[in-house]
Amino acid sequence: MVDMPNAHDSVKARLQADLTVAMKARDDIATSTIRMVRSAITNAEVAGDTAVELTDEQVIAVLRSEGKKRLEAADVYEQAGRAESAAKERSEFAVIERYLPAAMSDDDLAVLVDAAVAEAVAGGAEGPRAMGQVIKVVRERAGDGADGGRIAAAVKARLG
Repeated sequence: MVDMPNAHDSVKARLQADLTVAMKARDDIATSTIRMVRSAITNAEVAGDTAVELTDEQVIAVLRSEGKKRLEAADVYEQAGRAESAAKERSEFAVIERYLPAAMSDDDLAVLVDAAVAEAVAGGAEGPRAMGQVIKVVRERAGDGADGGRIAAAVKARLG
């Protein structure tokens, strides 16, 4: 697949190029996953009253959603004792993950949480009552680097 994308390449263009490479390499998991993701993107583009061209940020949101579905399905399969199906879902997530922005490290997230908690305390909000305010601030600062669940867990651990 494409290791270092050019800055001017759109995510959709990278997906198309990588699909061709995966098909030629007979990489069944990558081929089926990229096709599934491209289909989800197309569905999102035609979902409203009029068809639209998704921006890279919107495409990333679709990719995040599809990745989250794969991880949730893998967890369900593991709980049901279906390790082979769980492994397939995780390998599909690994393909999707190639197109997502790098996740923020736990240490970097902790620094953001600590700063937001300090601001909340300075503003008079402490303990569990400050949770919503702190989460909002951390989400704005973390951007695409951390998902909401990770942020909420870090804030809850820090405040609780």
